[in-house]
Amino acid sequence: MASSSYLFTSESVSEGHPDKICDRISDAIVDLFFAKDPHSRVAVETLSTTNRIVLAGETRGPAEIDDDAMEAVARRVVREIGYEQDGFHWKNFDFDCYVHEQSIHIAQGVDANGNKDEGAGDQGIMFGFAVNETPELMPAPISYAHNILKKMAAARHSGEVKEFGPDAKSQVTLRYEHGKPVAATSVVVSTQHMDGVDQDKVRELVRPFVESTLPEGWMPPEDEFYVNPTGAFVIGGPDGDAGLTGRKIIVDTYGGAAPHGGGAFSGKDPTKVDRSAAYAARYLAKNVVAAGLAEKCVIQLSYAIGVSKPLSIFVDTYGTGKIDDDALVPVLRKVMDLSPRGIRTHLGLNKPIYERTAAYGHFGRAPSEDGGFSWEKTDLAEAIKAELT
Repeated sequence: MASSSYLFTSESVSEGHPDKICDRISDAIVDLFFAKDPHSRVAVETLSTTNRIVLAGETRGPAEIDDDAMEAVARRVVREIGYEQDGFHWKNFDFDCYVHEQSIHIAQGVDANGNKDEGAGDQGIMFGFAVNETPELMPAPISYAHNILKKMAAARHSGEVKEFGPDAKSQVTLRYEHGKPVAATSVVVSTQHMDGVDQDKVRELVRPFVESTLPEGWMPPEDEFYVNPTGAFVIGGPDGDAGLTGRKIIVDTYGGAAPHGGGAFSGKDPTKVDRSAAYAARYLAKNVVAAGLAEKCVIQLSYAIGVSKPLSIFVDTYGTGKIDDDALVPVLRKVMDLSPRGIRTHLGLNKPIYERTAAYGHFGRAPSEDGGFSWEKTDLAEAIKAELT
């Protein structure tokens, strides 16, 4: 049995981190296609390095979306993030595009045809998780790590703090007693900054964003509050380190507090169950917890390429469930069609709603009126409870 008292750490990275730049460009390409045709197919990867962006992948959609259109999206994303540096500037980076038509062999497995329903875009296992540690039913460490960086980014964009650069990381360690978070034992924030800014000043600029994020009285001891622990951080972003789509899958999900199937989300349309089934699993897990049926819940789904039904559904409430975990499986099958088509339809995923997911996590976000973050709704909680009465 796991200990009820322990330390647990999660990290986040900002929108200006090299990998997150790539995630956002890839997701912006998905949105570009869906804005023109909701039946588009997209699987695009991005590489970033010193003054260079490279796109690769396959698509099926409107012919007018060409290399120039994708280049314009990439430059717009980099400009909005805020990169105007000698080693990485939205106007000046070199752009290469190696995006081609989707393979007909993938298409034949995924497309509906005759009596065959639409199949999954790939094989794989996907996990969804929820826990009652925050109002959003997210693990507290990743929630606080995201929020520190979101607040810092907002202050940078507004001009409130002119010294911050776009690239940043955070890391939050919490102490758990009896399975519940009770305090922060350490916080790490590394942030890119303007040249010539003293590190003591950077520390004091960062402090209020940490203090306003953590619950009152949770600030760690001063010698456990680390800001730019290696020193100056002027060269950042892709000029300091290459970036790739899909390298921050734990940042994107639950900060390591739950299993991960291994598939990345960004750059993929929702026929790829790496993305859509992970959203569905989160949706179901969150609704189980929101219904008061468990304090903590993980759900695993598995799929085979070209097959419309999930091969398996697994539920674990970590001993916190009010009913047997196995009894939840048929209920979840009944309240939601977990075929790829069913997931896309139920959650309304064939829309240009993905660029906003690329930084600060795909989960724990507020649902939008236009359908963004639909998997964060708790509108299924009553239906789940009704099936159990």
